[in-house]
Formats: sequence, C-alpha cells, structure tokens
Amino acid sequence: MTKQWLRMHKHDSYYRQAKAHGYRSRAAYKLQQINNKFKLIRRGNVVLDLGAAPGGWLQVASELVGEKGKVLGVDLNRIKELPNVTLLIGDITDPKLIDSIKAHLSDGCVDVVISDVAPNISGNYSIDQARSVFLAKAALNLAKQFLRPNGNFVVKVFEGEDFQEFFNQLKKLFRQSKKFSPQASRARSSEIYVIGLGFKK
Repeated sequence: MTKQWLRMHKHDSYYRQAKAHGYRSRAAYKLQQINNKFKLIRRGNVVLDLGAAPGGWLQVASELVGEKGKVLGVDLNRIKELPNVTLLIGDITDPKLIDSIKAHLSDGCVDVVISDVAPNISGNYSIDQARSVFLAKAALNLAKQFLRPNGNFVVKVFEGEDFQEFFNQLKKLFRQSKKFSPQASRARSSEIYVIGLGFKK
C-alpha cells in the first residue's frame, strides 16, 4: 500500500463513518445500499456470506436478519467473532467446503448468498479481472447448491472481457438480474455488483 493510498483511504467519508459506527470495513455501506434498493435480506433470513473477512458485510447481514435469523460467514482467513454469526475457515473454490457449510444448516438451504470477495491484486488488470470472475463463478456455484427457491444473490465482479459471459450465466438462474454500483463504491473503482433475485431452483 502506498502512502498516497493510505492518505486517500483515511480521508474517505465512508471509511470515517465505518470507524465511527463500529463497522469493520467501509464495505458495510455497500451492502446497506444494495439492500435498501433490492431488499435482498429480510428479518429472519438465513444468509451465507462468502469471502467474508474482515466482517463488514457480516455485521450488516446480522443487523438485517435480527435475532431470529442466522448468518454464516466463510473466508480463508480467521474472522474475529460477531454476535449471531457462525464463522467457517474455508476456500470457496474448494468442493470440500460444501459439506462444512451443510453441517451448519438445519435444512441445507439459505435464503440469501452474498459475496464481496476479491482476488489478491496483482497490478495487472487483465489477470485481476479474470480472477475476479473466477471467484464470482465459485460464489455462484455455491449459491446454486444452497439457495432456496426464490432466494437472492449478490456478488462483486470487476468489469472486463469476462464479465458479460458471467452475467449471462446468472440471468438463466434468476427471475430478475441486475447490475448495480452503490454510492459507497469509489468513483475510480471498476467493481460492479451483480444481483440475482428469485432463484429458479
């Protein structure tokens, strides 16, 4: 990380808000804005968060589902515990993860799958974009495995040559498919969130 990046990050309004409100990352506001628009997550839902570290989306999801809901977070890295959240260490591209997730679900299904996962940035955009789509496909594959009929899905993807193919794949699986850039995304960012509403299981 450069000194310039750190200066910009510290002066970012969402970064300051996250610090003030106890969120673990500014990304928490992205999920809030996505949910305000699309109503993905509701009270009492079971939510699966893929690539969940450091936990900003987990915090928002937990608030949205309330005490009667459940949130399950998965990441390669250990996440500090959160109330009303079950945490798993695992690789979303590893087929063995399916059994680990199932063990924490009473009926093997969730209402919503969310993923703000991103690749380790190499600095080569073509490589980073391809890796982003690869991870998004892994998240979508897990959504196909665990979503209830009419369930909802959101995943972050970097825009580029592989994006439209991924979006077309998602459109076949959901009654509605949307592309959305929340206000909390940085203006210079190439990230976009792909939303699937009404899983056709």
